[in-house]
Amino acid sequence: MSYIDIISQYREQFVTYLHGRTKLGEPKNLYEPVQYILGLGGKRMRPILTLMTAEAFGGKAKDALDAALAVEMFHNFSLVHDDIMDDAPLRRGKTTVHEKWDVNTGILSGDAMLILSYQFFESYPPEIYFELTKLFSKTALEVCEGQQYDVDFETRDDVAIPEYLKMIEYKTSVLVAAAMKMGAIVANASQKDADAIYEFGRNLGIAFQLQDDYLDAFGDPKTFGKQVGGDIMENKKTYLYLKSLEKASKEDQDGLLHLYSIKPEDSTVKVAAVKTIFKESGAVEETKNAIKRFTQKAFDALAETGLPDKNKALLKQFGESLMERTV
Repeated sequence: MSYIDIISQYREQFVTYLHGRTKLGEPKNLYEPVQYILGLGGKRMRPILTLMTAEAFGGKAKDALDAALAVEMFHNFSLVHDDIMDDAPLRRGKTTVHEKWDVNTGILSGDAMLILSYQFFESYPPEIYFELTKLFSKTALEVCEGQQYDVDFETRDDVAIPEYLKMIEYKTSVLVAAAMKMGAIVANASQKDADAIYEFGRNLGIAFQLQDDYLDAFGDPKTFGKQVGGDIMENKKTYLYLKSLEKASKEDQDGLLHLYSIKPEDSTVKVAAVKTIFKESGAVEETKNAIKRFTQKAFDALAETGLPDKNKALLKQFGESLMERTV
């Protein structure tokens, strides 16, 4: 069976379980938005990782389904609230929850999703339940911290690269890491292996987000799911931007600061000018190198696990496929 077939099987198994476990309850205005956001699809990367990791450590994927569901429910809760904070009209090409219903519904349905995600752990025996919820609470709080850092950075001109890396670690990669560690916990993996697989997921998540930054500016509009140049239009201080400020000439630094202080009606000229500075400053190469560095750190952590070589190879392939994406 090919790697793509294996991933598809995990996805199918998860989506079938998701539909069976998330029935529409009353009041409908609370639960309809929950079903709506969960039904918008997406890659289901995190729950797939939970199932894959459980099996890699000798457990059964079906035993990890509730943990995978908790991760997916939490991830989608955070998207509903993020979309409200960003006043975003679209999510995965469809109307966002707060636009389709209203802001109050988005807040309340999001709250319900957070609580539901904890309920899915109740199917596990006490010692596993304790480990899962302890990790989950730590992760959930870090995701909130990451979101607050992101908001704070919008009004700051002195963001340092280590701060930015911490922000994307908390906002994005800790949930990937936790998804994998939960699979290891369900499979009764050793503490050493559970910690190592967490590091694999954490570093892979950082590499994934850095690549997202890169693709946002330089991705192919035909395959990239979002508007290319969106971060530049929004004046988001990404890794590319911060590296440019660090490495560009004084003239280009001043130009970049000016470009990031305006929101013109026609943003095509601004996007083109910023991308030129990104290239000429060497920030593009620096970003590509950082992606490679964090990917390698992830693979080093994977090598530290006591997993059979065949299982390591499958997880490594997952990591490589993430890093080769164009969407």
